[in-house]
Amino acid sequence: MINQTAKKILKALSFDGVEVEAFRHMADLKRLDPMKIFYKKIDEKIYNGSHAVPIRIFFPTEKSFRESEEKKHNIQDKKMLLFIHGGGWVTESIDNYERICARLANATGQYVVAVEYRLAPEDKFPAGLEDCYAVAKTLYSGDFMLNIKPENITLIGDSAGGNLCAALSLMARDCGEFMPKRQILIYPATYNDYTENSPFPSVKENGTDYLLTAGKMQDYIDLYARNKEDKKNPYFAPYIAEDLANQPDTLILTCEFDPLRDEGEAYGKRLKEAGNYVEIHRIKDALHGYFALGIKQLHVQESFTYINEFLKEETL
Repeated sequence: MINQTAKKILKALSFDGVEVEAFRHMADLKRLDPMKIFYKKIDEKIYNGSHAVPIRIFFPTEKSFRESEEKKHNIQDKKMLLFIHGGGWVTESIDNYERICARLANATGQYVVAVEYRLAPEDKFPAGLEDCYAVAKTLYSGDFMLNIKPENITLIGDSAGGNLCAALSLMARDCGEFMPKRQILIYPATYNDYTENSPFPSVKENGTDYLLTAGKMQDYIDLYARNKEDKKNPYFAPYIAEDLANQPDTLILTCEFDPLRDEGEAYGKRLKEAGNYVEIHRIKDALHGYFALGIKQLHVQESFTYINEFLKEETL
């Protein structure tokens, strides 16, 4: 339960409007990590046509780093998380998510590959999604230095990154070039409207007082889209897809006090109705963006419990 004092502070900090450069500078403050842990990483590039998409590989242990350098054959049997960061398709970067990715690798024991996809408004939909798809295609085809078996790769993303994971899975099914086996969507954006016309109660209930406002979400959507037609594209807003069959096993985590809560849960329900394996967990008292907090934070610990259990499961 959020106490009254905390609610007043949150309300004071909750305002509409997205100033792109100011928000990017604020996001960059995450690079200043006083609790920085030691971890191994490698920067690489994967090409989307002529565009080089930067990626960063985080290793769970020193041993796993040595194995990759020595290119041992048993690396195929290791496991990988393909991580797509949030930020409203407009802000954030691999640098800002270093702590999250390093702790994700450590907490799961898996390699983490983070994607530096292009951002709006300079590069609007579908540029960022196509960057993510190109990286995923390379990883799932085995045409990559880690050469991990495709069934051992899991998509994972938070917020706008959750949107991109869901869209990528739809695109993969439609294109037929590869197919993810699992995806983890952390408080994902799946819809296209955060005005008073939204069909989801959480947009109204949580859209003004809990840091991420409905007004900010609408601004992000408008910055990401090239035009009104983009917003009607299921790769833009996966919830509106008519056909959600043949999607990966899916874990969805939502926050109690988040305008995106209901659309994330509704997307999971639609996936389940289409015959897919789906788990949905609502994190009590959590706010949008909590996953960026330290691993010792209770909401993050709870999330990793669900994530690790999901990664161990073998569904039919």
